[in-house]
Amino acid sequence: MTDAAAALRAQRIETPSWAYANSGTRFKVFAQAGVPRTPQEKIADAGVVHRLTGVAPTVALHIPWDKVDDYAALAAHAAEQGVGIGAINSNVFQDDDYKLGSVTNPDPRVRRKATDHLLECVDIMDATGSRDLKLWFSDGTNYPGQDSIRARQDRLAEALAEVYARLGDDQRMLLEYKLFEPAFYTTDVPDWGTAFAHCIELGPKAQVCIDTGHHAPGTNIEFIVAFLLRAGKLGAFDFNSRFYADDDLMVGAADPFQLFRIMFEIVAADALGEAAGIAFMLDQCHNIEAKIPAIIRSVLNVQEATAKALIVDAAALAAAQRAGDVLGANAVLMDAFSTDVRPMLRDLRADMGIDPDPVAAYHRSGYQKQIEADRVGGEQAGWGA
Repeated sequence: MTDAAAALRAQRIETPSWAYANSGTRFKVFAQAGVPRTPQEKIADAGVVHRLTGVAPTVALHIPWDKVDDYAALAAHAAEQGVGIGAINSNVFQDDDYKLGSVTNPDPRVRRKATDHLLECVDIMDATGSRDLKLWFSDGTNYPGQDSIRARQDRLAEALAEVYARLGDDQRMLLEYKLFEPAFYTTDVPDWGTAFAHCIELGPKAQVCIDTGHHAPGTNIEFIVAFLLRAGKLGAFDFNSRFYADDDLMVGAADPFQLFRIMFEIVAADALGEAAGIAFMLDQCHNIEAKIPAIIRSVLNVQEATAKALIVDAAALAAAQRAGDVLGANAVLMDAFSTDVRPMLRDLRADMGIDPDPVAAYHRSGYQKQIEADRVGGEQAGWGA
């Protein structure tokens, strides 16, 4: 338990700025009282989550949702709130020009516009001290024959290569994939294999990002995790849950056993710590639930899955595997998954000098009432629908 506690104390989970803003479905975005109006207010909320959990020291930005005139000042503001700037997420999917794609668009003018935005994001990384550029493309087609599948891959590779060349020595490109939506016939980066192939071609500063909601039903995500870990190409996670498609629900809500299986592969590969270079981030839309408590709960869900993965009896598991003991090996995993690790995590938080129950601590803090009173007027942040 001592080793598990040390690993959990050092765990890092990034929260996304957009999760603090208004969100919803494609039909409606629901407004909530106290939602941030500015990037600075989003970062202040992220600072509260970190103070209450002790393991969320960075906040990811989304450009242009979090665009400001002075990014160095924004990074300084984050430091004042006790957090740092994490991944810079690009947005090449919300402009009318991108109806037929961004970097894969058949129009060279649109491709240039999209690539210039990605380069702008690297400039923002320089200004904020961010290590990671997160790339997700909605590019694809809706109908057979609409465009050349091969030509779109060529355009994608060309744009990625230009941006890759702009990265600094300590910066990385994280290429995210998604099976479908908003493109319904072909998506230009639909799966881990496509992302992996482009990252291999680009070089060591290009890594794959796994969004747990971006797969076909029944996909064995932990196999993808194990494969990319073996290849040294797993750079990041976007944690969320899905029931049907890319639902972006709270991580662990739909299938906590899947989250445990994923974290077990991470722990088994000794890839949990910062030295392994994997960025663990939440990517969720809190549509009907309160924002900050939901984010805190999500952080706790990742911690619980990680704790269970850390207490797997590795020696007993290896012995059962060598002996071909199918049920015995499975039982070792199930014993760990069935263990209630919440008392261990409460003790750990107390030892870290934070409240053992972060959600209850938030409700007692009065922060929600404060922001509801202070954040009146102006335009609430959100992605619009």
